[in-house]
Amino acid sequence: MTTTSPALDPEALTTTTLVHPATAEAQWWRSAVIYQVYPRSFADSDGDGLGDLPGITARLGHLTRLGVDALWLSPFYTSPQRDAGYDVADYRSVDPRFGTLADADALIEKAHRLGLRVIVDLVPNHTSSEHAWFQAALAAAPGSPERARYVFRDGKGPGGEQPPTNWRSVFGGPAWSRVTEADGRPGQWYLHLFDATQPDLNWENDEVRAELESVLRFWLDRGVDGFRVDVAHGLVKDQSFPDWGHRTDMVSGDDEDDAGHDPGPSPYWDQPGVHDIYRRWHQVLAGYDGDRCLVAEAWADTPEKIAAYTRPDEMQQAFNFDYLTTPWDATRLREAITDGLTASDAVGAPCTWVMSNHDVVRASSRLGLPETGKGPNGIGADDPQPDAELGLRRARAAALLMLALPGSAYLYQGEELGLPEHTTLPDEVREDPAFFRTGAAEKGRDGCRVPLPWEADAPAFGFSPTGATWLPQPADWGGFAVDAQKGVPGSTYETYRTALRLRRDFRLGTGSLAWVDGLPDCTAERVLAFTNRELLVLANLGAEAVALRDVEVLHASGPLGGGLDGEVLVPHDTTVWARLRRDDAERD
Repeated sequence: MTTTSPALDPEALTTTTLVHPATAEAQWWRSAVIYQVYPRSFADSDGDGLGDLPGITARLGHLTRLGVDALWLSPFYTSPQRDAGYDVADYRSVDPRFGTLADADALIEKAHRLGLRVIVDLVPNHTSSEHAWFQAALAAAPGSPERARYVFRDGKGPGGEQPPTNWRSVFGGPAWSRVTEADGRPGQWYLHLFDATQPDLNWENDEVRAELESVLRFWLDRGVDGFRVDVAHGLVKDQSFPDWGHRTDMVSGDDEDDAGHDPGPSPYWDQPGVHDIYRRWHQVLAGYDGDRCLVAEAWADTPEKIAAYTRPDEMQQAFNFDYLTTPWDATRLREAITDGLTASDAVGAPCTWVMSNHDVVRASSRLGLPETGKGPNGIGADDPQPDAELGLRRARAAALLMLALPGSAYLYQGEELGLPEHTTLPDEVREDPAFFRTGAAEKGRDGCRVPLPWEADAPAFGFSPTGATWLPQPADWGGFAVDAQKGVPGSTYETYRTALRLRRDFRLGTGSLAWVDGLPDCTAERVLAFTNRELLVLANLGAEAVALRDVEVLHASGPLGGGLDGEVLVPHDTTVWARLRRDDAERD
C-alpha cells in the first residue's frame, strides 16, 4: 500500500552535481544516440536469408523515424565468417554476401542525406587466418618479415611441443595454435586471443601500424564519420610473454583464475602502449574535414582506465560497460553512473552508455533472470528461462534511465522493439565459436543475433522476401514486429520514439546530472532520482509503488497509477520523466 506523500518542496531537496554541461555541443558525438546495425540480421534484400547492405539502405527510414543520430555498422568486410565477420580477410572490400563497395557508398550517401552519421567497425587486434598476410606467414620461414606481422613464437619443452605461454582464449581453450611448416614438420605457434581462425597481429611491427592507418584513410575517404574499434584494449602485448593462465569474460572484461580469484594484471589487456596507437589515429582523423570520431570497445578494471582512452588526444568515446553489467539495484546503479561520469568528466570526455549489443544476452531477457548483471554467455532451452514480462518492464525502465543521462548512448537493433533473446535455438544451428570452443558449456551469442521482425504477417516477419533466415526466428515474434507497434500508444517502439524526441528537445545529452535526495518515501536503496536540465528523472527499483505530487509527467516507461489529490503512483521497475509544478507566482 502507498500512503499519501507530502507536497514536494523544491527548497527541501538536496542535489549533488556530477558533471557540467559540455562546452562543445557542436561535436555531435558528445550527445549522439547511435544505433548498432548488425548487417547479418537487419534486413535481407535478395532473399538468401542473410542481411545485406542494400537491405540496410532500404530500411534507413526506420532509424530517422526512431530519432537516432547515427548508425554503427558491425563488420561487412570480406570474411570467411568464422566469427560473424570479426575475422576480416580484406579490410578494403565488402563481402559478396553483403553486397559491393558501391552498395557501401550508396548506404553512406543515403544515410548522410537523411541526416545520419555512419560509424563502421574496425577489427585491428586480429585478422582472419584467410587474410593474404597470414597465408604468406604460413608459407614463410620462422623469423621472416611475413611472420613478423603476427605473433609467432617457438614452443616450450622438447621439440617445442608446449605452447609458448599458458594464455587462454576469450572463446575458451588455449590461445596458441601450432603450425605445420613447409617441410611438413611441426613448427612455431601463433597467438589468437579469440578463435584459432583469428590470429593476432603484432603491433610492435611498423608495417602493421602503417597498414591499419591506411585502412582508416580508405574508409574516411569514402565518407564514414568514425570507427568503433573492436578489442581496443588488446593490441599491445607484454613482450616478455609471462604465463597468465586465466580467461577473460566477454564485454565485462572480468578475469578470474580457476579458483575464482583475481589473477592480477593481464599481460595482453590494457597495456600502456595502446594509447600511443590511438594518439596517432587521432591525428589521422583530425586531418579530415568534419567531426570524425573513434569509439573504444575496451575492457579495463576501473572507470578511470576506461576514461584514459578518451583523453583529448586519443579517442572520442569509450563504451561504459559498467551500466550494462551492473545488477538491477538502485544503490549499485547510482555508483556505476557516478563513477562513469566522474571519470569521463576528469578527461573532458562524454560518458558513452550502452545496455545491449551483439555480444550479450538481450536486456529484456537478461533483466528477467534471477541474477541481473551481465548474465550468462547465452541461454539455451535447457537453461533457466527469463521472466519475459519482468525483463521487458525492467529493460524499458533501464532505457529511459540511460537516455536521460548526460553523454552519448548506443542502442542495439531490436532494442527499440523490446526484442527478447532467442532462448530455445537448436544447438545444430548455432554458429558462435564460443559454443564450440567451450564444448557447448556456453550457448554463445547467437540468441541475440536473430534476424529482426519488421512485418507481423510477412514471410520471416518481413526480414527476407523468401522467408529464409540464417538463424530461425521464434514463432511468436509477430507481436514485436515494427508494423505491430508503430502508432500503438505504450508500445516499446513508441516509448523509445517519445524518449528520443524529448531527449533531443531538452538536450539531455549535453546536460548536467545532479542526484536528488529528500524526495518523500524515496530511499536510495529503492529509487534513483536525478535532475538533468529541467527534468526530474525517477526510476523506482523497489517492490512497491512510489507516490509523487506536484509533478507534470512528460514520459514514463510503463503505465502509472493515480492516487489522492493528484498523486502520481510510479510502480515498481518503472522510470518517469517529469517537471516539478510551481504556482503562477513562482513561474513568473
